[in-house]
Amino acid sequence: MDRNSRFLLRSLRKYYKSCAPPMPHRFTRREFGFMFFDREMMQRHTSFGTQDELRRFLISQVPRHSYYSTAYYRRPGAPTMDEKEWLGAELIFDLDADHLEGAGDMTYDGMMSRIRGEMVTLVDSFLMGDLGFREESIQICFSGGRGYHAHVTQDDVLTLGTHERRELVDYITCSGMNIDWIFPVDHRLVGSAVVAGQTRRNIAEIRRIPSEDSGGWRLRMRRGLMEVVEDVCTMEPAALKRAYPSIKGSGNSSLLNLQGRLIPVRDSLFEKDDMSLLNKRDQELLVKIMKEDKSRMMAGEVDKPVTPDIKRLIRLPGSVHGKTGLRVSTLTRDELGDYEPLTQAVPDVYTDEPVKVTMRRPYALRMKDERFDLAAGETEVPEYAAIFLIGRGEADFGHASEREELAR
Repeated sequence: MDRNSRFLLRSLRKYYKSCAPPMPHRFTRREFGFMFFDREMMQRHTSFGTQDELRRFLISQVPRHSYYSTAYYRRPGAPTMDEKEWLGAELIFDLDADHLEGAGDMTYDGMMSRIRGEMVTLVDSFLMGDLGFREESIQICFSGGRGYHAHVTQDDVLTLGTHERRELVDYITCSGMNIDWIFPVDHRLVGSAVVAGQTRRNIAEIRRIPSEDSGGWRLRMRRGLMEVVEDVCTMEPAALKRAYPSIKGSGNSSLLNLQGRLIPVRDSLFEKDDMSLLNKRDQELLVKIMKEDKSRMMAGEVDKPVTPDIKRLIRLPGSVHGKTGLRVSTLTRDELGDYEPLTQAVPDVYTDEPVKVTMRRPYALRMKDERFDLAAGETEVPEYAAIFLIGRGEADFGHASEREELAR
């Protein structure tokens, strides 16, 4: 075990000696899993009968990462999944900042702010909004690393299978949406004429707009279309193409002409709940924007493989994340709104005492209301910051110059 791992192990042991993680609901039916500083393999198929058993294990073994099953089992400690006898599983949604567009260019603080906003949208708009889950049945958890989890614990979701859970993911992420279901086409008679003794009818294709009393994605798309129409009426063509990449091939003059035709009728579209006041080309351009651009902007963010997995292991609340030193923390919806992991998830047992570290690269950090602008090389930081920096691989424990001196 190297110096960095030994320092982190000591820090985590100090934490586990000072406080015991709360036990999950029905913990005797859960499988636990752990990863360690000195072993490559994950230890799974573990169960605990009491909170004290878990606490003794954490202090003696000091896992780098601690997990528990979202599923309940008749025999959680059995060595194979079939022998465990699955009884049900919480419905889990996982959001990881790694999946955000442009995450590689963000600071840790910036990533966590963005992913927190995504979790707020997921909980408010989808879980409590469209899907109607009760707030008291949703447990929100900061993962200790780069994301958040939402656990839905209502009894009626526990026995949902993989297929049903995947359908919920598809709904939230707007996967596989049929745009013709949202904006169906009506064929309307708009005129007729008698030519050579035969009646010829002029049939127009008219896109309908979901009504205000619609629900789910129909209502979302109605409101999204209102925003798109407003943008088309007010934005310059270049800005409009940046906002909606699906129309970047459209000519500026065409977009200006569309704007001129749309401005006089924009309110009437939503009074009539259809696009009959526009020509077919204009209708299809708006529908194209909704399908290829706006629906993606309105979709929720979730890690797609996690939710359908009915035997998933997930971070244990109250444990410490071994790559940040931050506590895996349960939150209420109100607490989520302004949650700051680099302040609120820092265990109190970590001190302000200076620790010598060697920075691998320049790094800026705001932690516990302190700002650190660290250059590459040897420096000292408070213990809590050292744990975070070493865990994330931004620094090494100790000063290289002192190690070289001792070696001589």
